[in-house]
Amino acid sequence: MIPRKPPHGGRVGFLYCPPWRIQGISIGGEQTVVQIPELDINFDIGMCPRVALAAPWVALSHGHMDHIGGLPYYFSQRAFQKMGGGTCVCPPQLAGPLEGMLNAWAPIEHQQMPYKLVPLGHEEQVEIKPSIFLKAIEMRHTVPANGYLVVEHRSKLRQDLAGAPQAHLRALREAGEQITEIHEIPLVAFTGDTDMTPNLSREDIRKARLVITECTFFDEDHRQRARIGNHLHLHDLAELLEGWEAESVVIIHTSRRTRIDQAREQARQVLGEEQMARVHFLMDHRQNRQRYEQQVADATALSAD
Repeated sequence: MIPRKPPHGGRVGFLYCPPWRIQGISIGGEQTVVQIPELDINFDIGMCPRVALAAPWVALSHGHMDHIGGLPYYFSQRAFQKMGGGTCVCPPQLAGPLEGMLNAWAPIEHQQMPYKLVPLGHEEQVEIKPSIFLKAIEMRHTVPANGYLVVEHRSKLRQDLAGAPQAHLRALREAGEQITEIHEIPLVAFTGDTDMTPNLSREDIRKARLVITECTFFDEDHRQRARIGNHLHLHDLAELLEGWEAESVVIIHTSRRTRIDQAREQARQVLGEEQMARVHFLMDHRQNRQRYEQQVADATALSAD
């Protein structure tokens, strides 16, 4: 009898949600790594596919193996390929154990890989590109967990000085007074693994242009399983979508218990056509390929006009 072929695995999902590319692999319980090349960042790194090496930043949501397993390889390979050590942002409770894990490789490889760990607590930020910051937002999971928000910092004239003469502004500036204030523009939200929590409905997450969210459970009778594991169910997503203003919502962390085509159809039935116009599954390879080919065709036609 001819044996069955091995299951598909390791295929990198790809979406173009202007102006960002979203690429990676996310299978609940197995591996999650989601990269946005334009922002130089990987969210989680359960394994380390080739594309993940290019991003100098990794933002870990929590300490489960399917989200952190590729971290030593990431640092080692970046050093081996002379790309620099890379920087990993993580919940503060993870910093010590991660340092121990990374240092444990030194006697195994007979060399110390370069790495940098940045603990980031709730509401804390770190600059990842000029004027682009990564903000940690506490989530609710079975272990300490962060979601993340990528925000742009824009300097604007203080509201109380709107319409003031240039001479007055110059005088204030020369006197050492700050005449501008920083405005945070939410760009991308990444939920990580999480149960329903008020932080998912914060104003800055609601106003993000792109949301990358886990949705692990889809079947009607799996709501209790979602609660036990502190994960989102499709019906939770329906509630969240009512508040999220994002142009695109990318679903990750679907598991092998539900086929992608089945999950897509269940989502269509619960969310409706209007919401599904902005909802995409990272691992829906066929649908995403067709969508990208249409984007290419539309762009080609536009440039020909």
